[in-house]
Amino acid sequence: MLFLMVSLISFGQTPSFKYKYVDETVQKLGALSAFNVAVIADTITAPFPGKEEKARAIFFWIANNIALDPKATKQNDAKNNLPEKVIELRKATPLGFSLLLQEMCSAANIRCISVDGYTRLYPEEINEPVDEVNHAWNVVQLGQSPETWYFTDASRASGFLDKKMTAFTKQFTSEYFFADKKLFNRVFFPNNSAWQLGGGVKSLKDFYALPVISNAAFPAELSLISPVTGYIKTKLKTPVIFSFRVNKPVINISVVTGDGKKQAKPEDVKFEEKAGVLSFSYKFKKEDTAPLSILVDGKEILQYMTEVSE
Repeated sequence: MLFLMVSLISFGQTPSFKYKYVDETVQKLGALSAFNVAVIADTITAPFPGKEEKARAIFFWIANNIALDPKATKQNDAKNNLPEKVIELRKATPLGFSLLLQEMCSAANIRCISVDGYTRLYPEEINEPVDEVNHAWNVVQLGQSPETWYFTDASRASGFLDKKMTAFTKQFTSEYFFADKKLFNRVFFPNNSAWQLGGGVKSLKDFYALPVISNAAFPAELSLISPVTGYIKTKLKTPVIFSFRVNKPVINISVVTGDGKKQAKPEDVKFEEKAGVLSFSYKFKKEDTAPLSILVDGKEILQYMTEVSE
């Protein structure tokens, strides 16, 4: 009965609540600046008996103690990505994050693989595939079946770089640990299809055609997105229907059009909910080719590129 009660309590919990004890314990240990990779891994995982909790401890420590390196990330510079160098500098590219997490998991006897691939951050990248991989993350294996392999991305969980990739802003996103597989596969595309857990689009071209998913989509458990493609061609004042599902009651939905100095203020839209799916109609007011962002209660979850003609 106790096991059943624990299972019922755990089901549906957000990662930040489910792993509250792990996170608080690791946070109290601090930066551990005087230690090497192996000692840090042992120190932060020792309080926990299970592999899942140990993996969470490693993820939480890395995401909160290592920063994204703007210059190296922009230049895709791999020279300082070895785990000991990342620990020394306390900054890294996404590949450096993934190699460090892999090394620490190995020290804790957890199978973990660094996966390289592709991601997009801005709507201008829609339908514009790049030639080289530009991101890395991890697959953590807790059992033999594919269902017990999980996506983890400590670099994306740590925060974000500005659009010019000159400054890092720390902003922890808990849900990049054991992330929702379907949503993760809309944000990342592996160089090796064997690591596309849970299924997704079949080609890099199809991946780059998707809307851009923002960080806040993970806590919201975004799903059932429409339009399914990220580039929208439409006529002036012709309504475009947008719809999606999130995991919480929604008070406000707004859209932001344009970018940079041409970016408009958020515009509230009327929406309706049917069977848990939120939908709204939006009419574009001027001819332009520009980004469109969708915000739920003030947080951006989706980005499209729109081409509006007469």
